[in-house]
Amino acid sequence: MTTASAPSPEKAAPADPTAPEGSARKEPAAPGTRAPEETAAPEGGEPPGPPGELRVAPLDAPARRDTALDGIRALAALGVWVLHVAGNTGVMYRDGMFAWMTTRLGIAVPIFFLLSGLLLYRPWARAVLEDTPAPGAGGYLWRRVLRVMPAYWVVTTLALLAWSSLDAGGWVKWLLLLQNYTEQTRAPDGLYQMWTMPIEMAFYLVLPVLAWLLHHWARRGNRPVRLLGGIAVLPLVSVSSAVAAHVFDQPQLALWLPHHLIYFAAGMAMAVLSVWIKESRVVDALAPQLLVLALLLYVVLSTEVAGPRTLDLPSLSQSIWRMLLEATVAVLVVAPFALAARRDSLRHRVLGNPVTAYLGRISYSFFLWHAPVITLYYKVTDSRPFSGDFVKVAILTFVGSLLVSVASYHLIEERALKLTGRRSASAPPPEAPAERPAEPVR
Repeated sequence: MTTASAPSPEKAAPADPTAPEGSARKEPAAPGTRAPEETAAPEGGEPPGPPGELRVAPLDAPARRDTALDGIRALAALGVWVLHVAGNTGVMYRDGMFAWMTTRLGIAVPIFFLLSGLLLYRPWARAVLEDTPAPGAGGYLWRRVLRVMPAYWVVTTLALLAWSSLDAGGWVKWLLLLQNYTEQTRAPDGLYQMWTMPIEMAFYLVLPVLAWLLHHWARRGNRPVRLLGGIAVLPLVSVSSAVAAHVFDQPQLALWLPHHLIYFAAGMAMAVLSVWIKESRVVDALAPQLLVLALLLYVVLSTEVAGPRTLDLPSLSQSIWRMLLEATVAVLVVAPFALAARRDSLRHRVLGNPVTAYLGRISYSFFLWHAPVITLYYKVTDSRPFSGDFVKVAILTFVGSLLVSVASYHLIEERALKLTGRRSASAPPPEAPAERPAEPVR
């Protein structure tokens, strides 16, 4: 099996280990992360109907945002930005644990994918378990397109106009999210973060079908158990994809949806549990320990157990270890908030504060724009790849990315979302605990 060698600073742009092993090739891989989804679960709708009947929810059902999950998304988006600054400055290729741990900030990808599985599948899980209306496939897909594509088209068009010489076919490929399904070459400047977009869109398209299959499977017995059992098949698909990529020497399979289903499936399973058990006292009590365990496993993920930092392809065992470790860390990070949503807890107050919640809302624009901003910095300063002061580049590109992201969110994303006919509101603050009566004096 052929492998790509690590690029030299003189000949290649910075590579990003965020990208799966399938993107390791003779030219730098297209690094990045996924397009963030709305942290909103639809509520309301028609009264429950006959058991087993799949009904469609109204398009204008209000959506409620979980500010703590917005905070998780904000931290993940910032992690991707740090990863790309470390890659461009060459920090991630140096010796030491800090360099390795910046490389593994690609954990943001599984976290984002898990959040999509959790938030997008939850209405269907609720429809099966509580006989509430399910999302209509047409309306759901329309909302997904309006949520993702307008801002993506703006950023992609500007980057291609500024820094590429693609022909008409290349433009069509990038504007229609087909870049993962054609011959893999170096991504255009400023677009190396976009490799996850086709994966995300593929999940959007497949989810209504998966939901329909799971619904009919669950009707035949214990619904929550059968739902979880059906979802458990999806990680096996991911492992099979990793095996096939190595056995048949087809590393590009790592850029396709089946390779990443394990992360979406983890979110879907969490959606079922959040509807079935509502909130878990065990998860709530163990939340600090779960978060510490996530950090410890992230340290393990930062070692060679999960593969090299260069463009060399990992071995099969390294690919599977990385897949399992990333899925586990993502679950441990999200579960204390999704399955123990006690908003008066310290962890919720920290991640759900107004600043991180707002950063989470604009995180999709931040994801889209941070790579072009980093590219622009290097073009304007005429800096070579793998060079530059990490702190200086980080400060300047963060400020630039934040400013353009705020504008992009309010001028593009919000206006596009209005076309969905969907209302959005933050989750209500927790009710103050009732005062207990005073104990009688004895």
